[in-house]
Amino acid sequence: MFSAFTSSIFFLAALTLWMIGAIGSLAFMKNDQRANLWGNFFAIFGAVAGLISSFLVLVFGSAFSFNIPSSLHLLSLSFNVDKLSGFFIFAISLISLFTSIYALGYVKHYYKKYNIGTLGFFYNIFLAGMVIVSSASSILFFLIVWEIMSLASYFLVIFEHKERSNIQAGSLYFIMTHIGTAFITLAFLLLYHATGTLDFEIIKSNIGAVKPLTKNIVFILALIGFGTKAGIIPFHIWLPSAHPAAPSHVSALMSGVMIKTGIYMLIRIFMDIMADAPLWWGVVILLIGAISSLLGVLYALTEHDIKKVLAYSSIENIGIILLGLGSSLIFWSMNMKPFAILGLTAALFHTLNHAVFKSLLFMGAGAVISEMHTRNMEEYGGLIKYMPQTAFFFLLGSMSISALPPFNGFFSEWLIFQSLFKGISGSDISVCWAFMLAAGSLAFTGGLAAMCFVNVFGATFLARPRSPEVYHAKESNVTLRIGMFALAALTLVIGITAGTVTNILSGVANDLAIFRSSPPAYYSTPLTVGLKNNFASISMPFIFISLVLVSAIIFFIVFLFTRKRKIKFGTTWDCGTTLSPRMEITATGFANSIIAIFRGVLKPTKQVSIKYRDENMRYFPKTETVKLGTKDIYRGYFYRPLHIFTIKVSEYVKRIQSGNINMYILYILLTLIAILLIVAV
Repeated sequence: MFSAFTSSIFFLAALTLWMIGAIGSLAFMKNDQRANLWGNFFAIFGAVAGLISSFLVLVFGSAFSFNIPSSLHLLSLSFNVDKLSGFFIFAISLISLFTSIYALGYVKHYYKKYNIGTLGFFYNIFLAGMVIVSSASSILFFLIVWEIMSLASYFLVIFEHKERSNIQAGSLYFIMTHIGTAFITLAFLLLYHATGTLDFEIIKSNIGAVKPLTKNIVFILALIGFGTKAGIIPFHIWLPSAHPAAPSHVSALMSGVMIKTGIYMLIRIFMDIMADAPLWWGVVILLIGAISSLLGVLYALTEHDIKKVLAYSSIENIGIILLGLGSSLIFWSMNMKPFAILGLTAALFHTLNHAVFKSLLFMGAGAVISEMHTRNMEEYGGLIKYMPQTAFFFLLGSMSISALPPFNGFFSEWLIFQSLFKGISGSDISVCWAFMLAAGSLAFTGGLAAMCFVNVFGATFLARPRSPEVYHAKESNVTLRIGMFALAALTLVIGITAGTVTNILSGVANDLAIFRSSPPAYYSTPLTVGLKNNFASISMPFIFISLVLVSAIIFFIVFLFTRKRKIKFGTTWDCGTTLSPRMEITATGFANSIIAIFRGVLKPTKQVSIKYRDENMRYFPKTETVKLGTKDIYRGYFYRPLHIFTIKVSEYVKRIQSGNINMYILYILLTLIAILLIVAV
């Protein structure tokens, strides 16, 4: 019905609109309002074009590829959008559509404080960069746009540059993302050396000639490089600092879709380009997913910075996605292709779901922060009275991320559980233990995630106000509420139509090279028909209708027995004392029991400071302050020793800097000789 040409036209239209939005924002940089409107309207139009293009690829199979030639062959722009690329472009365009609507109102509080033109420029470049990363079909072109995406996001992280902490967060992000890029470049150089080409499609066709050792090294390098961008533990340290520092609509994009570009490339390399993964690849990814999911949510529980909570939660959800990806690789290596497709479908489904509900939560947090002017949840409380619609949208996002039915988060986690359970029951003892650990980790993660967002929602919106700013808060701007409403509605719509969504995503999985050897009649096998039908029976609109009917019956019964009662308002009896915010449990206190249980990992700290009325009378303190915290074990036990080692090596190596130019020429000569010898070998 729709040709590849049509989808490619909309794809180019999206990129063109984002480029116009970027350039126009700079042109209007002296007028904040015009720059805001121009940048975000073109971002919206570009997102719509991207949605149409990717929808045609996903639903109608209108995949396309094309080249934009250059006089220098290496600088030719080559694009290839298949179903996997189309899925990630769809997710990026979907989230950017609603974050751009949200930004129309949100950016206003930056007027006359920061340059809105530069914000619009880097924002549109960032959107275009993510989409091109998902469609680039050559190594050199990919690395160029990967760098553009990373630099654009860096400048967005440090946009509020008057805050020193934001500059520090941006610097850490800059360092870590380029360390990741170094590993990625090494992986690609190995593939180029083994195949003699920079084109992903040609590499894929020649991958059989690549030695297993080379493939294993590429696996490790790619996992570190793209895992750093995705935020897997222990390469995550940039994420809890960078995501909170960025403007909230940018945080939603970074957490919702940017880190998924790392997931995209892991799938592309391990399941499409190198489509012969050994068993241990899947086991490694499964265990990393288990660790990232569990520790991510544990660190989220310890935070009282609302955006840091959401950032750590993204690490948790990346871990959950890796559980699906790892199980898929294990099943494939064990020749259990139907279950391999099940695992990958679950991973893709959770990728989409996390993009939706995490973006919603970041947008809700941004609305609260714009009114409260602080990210500290301990200074919130009672905001549901002043921001009821924002509270409702945030509640829906919290229920979805906590995997409560009928919201979308439940169905993708349920599908991942099914994949892990199949691994426990259908694999031999050599890998059964890995599936058991992963399933246990996911079960713990689900419970802790629910606890985490009970804490976040309760501390933010319920109980009594804990600071005077709460009384001055007001409901969000209309564009903020439109963006949040759309994503909140999607959490329910995707959940209700989960059967249809998984059918589309299983088509994405089947399109990868690793599964193309599967029989065409895959969907007719009894095993997969049973899985498909069981899932559809749970997730079709019937469940929603049933819930509505049950709720209506309960409401009617309650109304029947209480209709004659009159509501009385009175003061709460509390033994004669006056109720105050000091009587509420804080976010820190709520999580203290979990911190105590996992103190071996979280390393809790306690600092007590006392001020006395009279320094000579130590029996009558004026104030006593207790500050609780946790230590970052990755900084203490991994990055700090690495930093010390690097400094010592640098001190030793700098001795060769003698200041004698003849010695420097000798170094260059020796280096050239070494390179020639390596090439000759």
